[in-house]
Amino acid sequence: MDVQSDFDRIFFFEHARKTAEVTYVKNPLDAENLTRWGGALLELSQFQSFPDSKKMIQEAISKLEEALVVNPKKHDALWCLGNAHTSHAFMTPGQDEAQGYFDKATQYFQQAVDEEPDNELYCKSLEVAAKAPELHMEIHKHGLGQQAMATGPSTSSAKSSKKKKNNDLKYDVFGWIILAVGIVAWVGFAKSHVPPPPPR
Repeated sequence: MDVQSDFDRIFFFEHARKTAEVTYVKNPLDAENLTRWGGALLELSQFQSFPDSKKMIQEAISKLEEALVVNPKKHDALWCLGNAHTSHAFMTPGQDEAQGYFDKATQYFQQAVDEEPDNELYCKSLEVAAKAPELHMEIHKHGLGQQAMATGPSTSSAKSSKKKKNNDLKYDVFGWIILAVGIVAWVGFAKSHVPPPPPR
């Protein structure tokens, strides 16, 4: 991805996050707004350092769970929550701990499919979730997870090259999740800002 594209995505989702915060003050029981907020946080998490990314994912989970308290059958919130738990699992080095997040993700994906069985994206997410623990094991077995999670400034060109490869890996692992969450958040954001009909 190019820098301008990343900047545009960050700008868009930061704006969506701030708009959701303002809307939340006015109406804390708006499940659609909470879902947009969680989706925006999840999208923004991929541009953060490892600790900040993990914290932002946990905040996204909190907002999405809050949306489900308001509307337990909100399929897009269920699906986003599955993505958030999947992202959290990939950031967790321990296989047993990560498996707990993968199990939660699968449960939320299944609930989303149950609510909207014809949604191809939900069905595909459920299918891919079954393969995620194996991918996690491979990533961490080869030490790629620890490299991707390493933080701190690099001082040599070799470290710079490793950092670029780690960023590429991070995009590969989270790309399909984040893209889909971005689309859902964008559609939700666009729906909430529909211009009024022309006067008659």
